[in-house]
Amino acid sequence: MSVPPKLARAFAGKTVLVTGHTGFKGSWLTAWLQRLGARVTGLSLDIPTKPSHFEELGIAPEIDDRRVDIRSGKDVAGVIGEVRPDIVFHLAAQSLVRRSYRSPLESFETNALGTANVLEALRLAQRPCIAVLITSDKCYDNVEWVWGYRETDRLGGKDPYSGSKGAAELVIRSYWASYFNASDSPVRIAVGRAGNVIGGGDWAEDRIVPDCIRAWAQGRPVEVRNPHATRPWQHVLEPLSGYLWLAAMLLQQRELNGEAFNFGPSLLEDHPVSDVIAALARTWSGQADHCVVGAPAGSAEAGLLKLNCDKAFARLQWRATLAFDEMIALTGEWYDAYYRKDRSQSVLALTAAQIDRYQDLARSRGLTWACD
Repeated sequence: MSVPPKLARAFAGKTVLVTGHTGFKGSWLTAWLQRLGARVTGLSLDIPTKPSHFEELGIAPEIDDRRVDIRSGKDVAGVIGEVRPDIVFHLAAQSLVRRSYRSPLESFETNALGTANVLEALRLAQRPCIAVLITSDKCYDNVEWVWGYRETDRLGGKDPYSGSKGAAELVIRSYWASYFNASDSPVRIAVGRAGNVIGGGDWAEDRIVPDCIRAWAQGRPVEVRNPHATRPWQHVLEPLSGYLWLAAMLLQQRELNGEAFNFGPSLLEDHPVSDVIAALARTWSGQADHCVVGAPAGSAEAGLLKLNCDKAFARLQWRATLAFDEMIALTGEWYDAYYRKDRSQSVLALTAAQIDRYQDLARSRGLTWACD
């Protein structure tokens, strides 16, 4: 295993709190942090899916695994006060658009109030800490223009999920301006915004890749609501590399305190849902059909959404590693290995191998975060 030197220096031996560690992105981040030598505490309400990438990894005994509702300010403050983290990655969220229509209050409480609870706990703790708070590309007021949204563009949201993410951004901004903006603040924060993330181990509802895998594993066609919707698709390791690198840079550069960054693929890599399905089907050894169905009434989803990641490149020297076909290959290979009856690798070994492969690719391509 070859570890990026600066990431190793930033995280080895550090106490790192990951909220939402049992979720898709959180479980991959937890596995990566372990490989970097961090002492990880995870804070999550429950196991969100069956199967679960976190459970399949089998790493719960190796970390400080806490079951806490992010909506409980008292409980969140209790964990942060006890654990005294050096670094926080806040990923805990209600992240499903259709679920937000069914349970809008849950989405606002989890995404906005939950974020406020983390920030309030850090304010009360008053000890040195770096916090990277993850929102979403959906936080932008999406008018479906053809160029990518920049970090200074207007925030908003026409559905409960997007609105809750925009609200979380306002919470973050107000806490930074009121409590963490001083030059001697012991807490430094930054925001990460990422587009649609795919990769092995995602079994969430109403997401195109898990929907495909579930359907194909059962020998039936996947139902597609909007095959022409275009998203900045990226493998889960892409934004995670950005979050890790942002935290490492924030440790060294106080001027990054309070900044927000988009993490996404090149604008040339935006693809419609239909491209994702077709490419993923080529990695599946069995039947891989799909059919188009109408979206549920009242559940409008954006047709076009792009991110401009120039700021991450200019300020952090970060850019995406994988091309579209490489992203699909990693994803398809993970699921193919998982569902293969004669599977020879554990899920932990499979996940670790993909993390190492991704780091090696980034290093071979001269990406700063993997080489410095």
